[in-house]
Order: sequence, then structure tokens, then C-alpha cells
Amino acid sequence: MKIFLTVLALLVVASPGLAGADVSLDDVVRNLEAAYSQMSDFKAEFSQSAYNKSLNQTIPAQGTVYLKKGGKLRWEYVEPTPQEIVSDGKQLWVYTPTLNQVNVGPAPEALAGPAGSFLAGLGKLREHFGVRFMNPAQPTDRDGNYVLDLTPKQPLPTLSRLILTVGPKQYEVKRAVVYDQFENAVTMQFARAATNSGIPDKVFTFTPPKGVATVPLR
Repeated sequence: MKIFLTVLALLVVASPGLAGADVSLDDVVRNLEAAYSQMSDFKAEFSQSAYNKSLNQTIPAQGTVYLKKGGKLRWEYVEPTPQEIVSDGKQLWVYTPTLNQVNVGPAPEALAGPAGSFLAGLGKLREHFGVRFMNPAQPTDRDGNYVLDLTPKQPLPTLSRLILTVGPKQYEVKRAVVYDQFENAVTMQFARAATNSGIPDKVFTFTPPKGVATVPLR
């Protein structure tokens, strides 16, 4: 189900960091951890590309994402099909207007942990992931961004590997590629990001429109 891949998306955050070719892996990790440990909420526009290996098919998508500590999330897809995925950390709603229905069920426990919210996971990067440079001999890409290869210490079917591209000055995550156990990949990029803006909790609840069918989430 799309929710288990998309919630793994990374957040963009501006944070004071160290720049230059001599920055070590420990420096990069330390700056990322410092940035995310201080973040309480996040909002951004996103573009997504989901690759299905067995079908050799790539599906693009875009929309707006809201995240808040405690497993709270809201993904509003506008393409290719309008859809809203909302959780207050306890309940999960998946609303599909074209089907005129909302699927409702208990929120997976994973949403509150590092697999569901990098507001939690990236604040303690080494606690949750094995970390290395994608290419230790050349830590940066052609644009000077650091490229990190993360392996979760407790892999999930939906998260077996994570590749992060991190800016060298503000240490913002510019790109994230999430691999599952079947080598499917979801690539996420963010724009117009805002952090710690005080997103109200009501954003993370959902009231079905009149006439919409409610179906248990399975």
C-alpha cells in the first residue's frame, strides 16, 4: 500500500553546518542529527517517482506533505490520482475521492518510529541506521552534495536501504531514495519547505465528507 512507502520520505531542513571537502562522515552525521532533533513539524511540496521492479514501471506523483512528531502525518496527493493519507498517530485515514470512500484503521506503530517519521529517526541517525558515504573515495556528487548510504539496523519489508543527498552548507536533505526488500524504489524531492511553523493538530485528523463510504483499513 502506498502509505508504507511514502511516509518514509525525508524532510528538508535548514541548519548551521560545516562545509568543505574536509568534512568527515561523523561531521555530516552530527549536523543532520542536530538539525532533526530540534525539529517538531515540517511542511513541503513534494514530487515522487515510484519504481516497481517486477513490472519495470515508474509512476510519478506530487502533492503536499505535513509531518509532526508523534507519528502525525498528512499526505495530500494531487497527481496522478487525488488522495489524502492522514494520521493523528493513533488513527489512520486513507481517502480516495474517485472511489468516494475512506479507509479507516489503527495507525501502524511504525509511524511513530524512525521508519515512519524521520523527525524521530534522523535525530538519532546512528542509533537507527548503519551509515557510510555512498562512495567513500568521493563523498560528494558533481554538485558538491554529500551522498549517504543508510542501512536500517532493524530492516522492514518497506525499508531495506535509504540513499540521502545532503547539501554541504545548510545540510538540507535534497533527495531521498527509499528501497524496499523487493528492490522497488521511491525517490522523493521537496520544495518550499517550512519547519517548526506550529502546524495545529487538527491538520492531522480527518472528517469524511458527507456521503463518503467508510471502509475498514486492511
